[in-house]
Amino acid sequence: MQPKGIRALARALRRPHLLIAFALGSLLVGVTPWLGVASTGAGGHGPTPRPAPGSFGRQTANLSPHHGVAPANAMEPTAPVLDRTGWTATAGDEETVGENGRAANVLDGNAATIWHSKWTGTPAPLPHSITIDMHRTTVVSALVYQPRTGGANGRIGEYRISVSADGQNWGSPVATGTLADDAGAKSLGFAPQGARFVRLTALTEAGNRGPWTSAAELNLLGDPGTPAATVDLPRTGWTATASNEETAGENGRAANALDGDAATIWHSKWSGTPAPLPHSITVDMHRTTPVSALVYQPRNDGPNGRAGAYTITTSTDGTTFGAPVSAGTWRDDDTVKTATFTRTENARYVRLTVTGEAGNRGPWASAAEIRLSGPASPAAHGSWDRITGFPLVPVATAVLPGDKLLAWSAYAVDRFGGSNGYTQTAILDLKTGRVTQRRVDNTGHDMFCPGIAMLADGRVLVTGGSNAEKASIYDPATDAWSATTSMNTARGYQAMTLLSTGEAFVLGGSWSGATGDKAGEVWSPDTNTWRRLPGVPAAPALTADPAGAYRADNHMWLHATSGGKVLQLGPSKQMNWITTGGNGSITSAGTRADSQDAMTGNSVAYDIGKLLTLGGSPAYEKTPATRRAYTVSIDGSQVRAARTGDMGHARAFGNSVVLPDGKVAVFGGQANPVPFSDATSVLTPELWDPATGSFTPLATMAVPRNYHSVANLLPDGRIFSGGGGLCGDCATNHADGAVFTPPYLLNADGSPKPRPVITGGVPPRAAAGTSLTVDAQGSVASFVLMRAAAATHSTDNDQRRIPLVSTAAGNGTYTVAIPADKGVVLPGTYMLFALDPQGVPSTARFITVS
Repeated sequence: MQPKGIRALARALRRPHLLIAFALGSLLVGVTPWLGVASTGAGGHGPTPRPAPGSFGRQTANLSPHHGVAPANAMEPTAPVLDRTGWTATAGDEETVGENGRAANVLDGNAATIWHSKWTGTPAPLPHSITIDMHRTTVVSALVYQPRTGGANGRIGEYRISVSADGQNWGSPVATGTLADDAGAKSLGFAPQGARFVRLTALTEAGNRGPWTSAAELNLLGDPGTPAATVDLPRTGWTATASNEETAGENGRAANALDGDAATIWHSKWSGTPAPLPHSITVDMHRTTPVSALVYQPRNDGPNGRAGAYTITTSTDGTTFGAPVSAGTWRDDDTVKTATFTRTENARYVRLTVTGEAGNRGPWASAAEIRLSGPASPAAHGSWDRITGFPLVPVATAVLPGDKLLAWSAYAVDRFGGSNGYTQTAILDLKTGRVTQRRVDNTGHDMFCPGIAMLADGRVLVTGGSNAEKASIYDPATDAWSATTSMNTARGYQAMTLLSTGEAFVLGGSWSGATGDKAGEVWSPDTNTWRRLPGVPAAPALTADPAGAYRADNHMWLHATSGGKVLQLGPSKQMNWITTGGNGSITSAGTRADSQDAMTGNSVAYDIGKLLTLGGSPAYEKTPATRRAYTVSIDGSQVRAARTGDMGHARAFGNSVVLPDGKVAVFGGQANPVPFSDATSVLTPELWDPATGSFTPLATMAVPRNYHSVANLLPDGRIFSGGGGLCGDCATNHADGAVFTPPYLLNADGSPKPRPVITGGVPPRAAAGTSLTVDAQGSVASFVLMRAAAATHSTDNDQRRIPLVSTAAGNGTYTVAIPADKGVVLPGTYMLFALDPQGVPSTARFITVS
């Protein structure tokens, strides 16, 4: 039986009001059902496998009937709750006179007893901190905060989390953020790492009721199997040996775990008298190198021999192996597993010892593939900043002037459904890291699953979704939302783009509203009204999704060009030219080379008239994603598509961002798309180089980013990646995000590279076809405009990169020409970057081009 505190925590993590449910799982969570068929080992040995514990059925969340419900593997956090035996807690201050508010109460398993900051006499001022000492070093990845249940006072608002190995040296916070003012348990995640001490600091009280802080219970989560900021080590020259291996009944040699073929396996000896547990396999890298994690891929032809309980040790000489750097128990499923080390080890040998078969089916161990990963090199792979917690799941985001990021979810912070007429929003201040929350009621619009277009004057137009005909506008200049005229056609999951005329075009969107062809329409900023385009039916742009139009017209990739025209270049393999004057028209632009339909992939305009498409799958869900990427070039009315290099990983539900130097970064996604699940997550971002057509890996993410995740280019040349989930009582809600620093900004030691600085000459507004006289310091080779963009559901039709013609005028002054063609420079807000000869960008200056 679980201890009382652990049972309560498990219930709390599934509460409807869980705001920051850090799923902390990706590759570890399986969805493969047990079929009840007798399964044997590779040599035909072994009994019929026992069914895996727990249900593989589906559980219902409070969601729209148009969505599937969250799969069973989304309902439980992957990271284990750590055993609190022997832990102690201390606080910067605690109430001992007016009540028993001692720090120790957060570890007693009783939610009725609380830690409270000192409030008698003169209350202790904020901030307040509480520190957990686990009295051992272990991998930790999240702090679970349970607010008091007897009242609201002291609920934590803004927070930061720090970790330490010795209780003295804390370093920078591993997580910061803002919590909503409610009583739900909140899991505050950060990059998994070895630590003994974890400190939670409350910077504000959630409701600003007073200078107080309280907590009913605190728990910590362990290794989620998603190590951050690592890269796979090359296996060239590696060898493997095992304590025993099967060679009579099958080829089960240890070397098979390194051959790159998941169909060949290492298997412990099973013929004759099986070798008893434990079994070990040792990788010799034939060189000493830093190692941070081991990746274990179970056999894919049956369950027997899956590693359950395990330890990992390392050695420099192959003889002396130290204390375990990782230990735990993997789930009994066929997904790839990762073990994060408590510390990075300089090692030549890494040994995996299996002490238990995951399903207790017999004394066996097996492995299809074993990989090792080490710390990422900042100059080659980039780096990740701390995790920032949001008081909602950021399903949609828009970059705003003033270094702000607008985000929103639905009527609720962690779920959606119905047509409730209001939306939960938040704004991240990129300079301070503070997140503020607001519920928007005045537009009568639940803006979940919308279309988004960045308007010519810098406002954000949001259409449809749960309130399928509504349209709302956010004005960053006034920080105000207002309603505009509703669309003629109710829509959700529709595509939008601004036109060269300054109007906004919308097409598709069968997720919401009555079924039928969701033909195009156009919104006028002059009249605030919509006009129908009967000549632009959605049918030519549909994919062949087996779910029909409800799924086939979602998330279209649109690229606006001159004269109010639009190229619809996906996700259907058929591309189309669309005109928007009069009744409009839609005509074929050919197919996207040999690409299949690529729903939940995306496209990015990386240069003038040049786009890159990435990933996707033939159907919205439950069909394998593709690794393929294509370039699409526009020359007048001619469209040419060609396959470029493949990604290292197949992805659907990923997000892509073009950088000022013209390279494209892709984040997250799943190999097999399933909404709300984190199974088959891709944690390694990749960077595409247009000069070579190839992808290179970047530093791995700490958090899976799949369905309902976002990514945005920021004005300092970095990238925000966040969100995922919004499935109510699930553990795959990712109410957080992190900023990625691309390698072009970093030296080998992680320090920032010198970068150009724009010092003046950038007006708030300029007309297309004009020239600017820009002042800049440092080595400047070129200038580029990057459109401020908005993302949701893997799609960002606002992105575009426009290299500019510039001339050095001497004394740090440059003449910079803005193209006259509004089909190249769509009206709207842009970020102007200066780049040095190596492509290192400045921090941008915002400018609205009209």
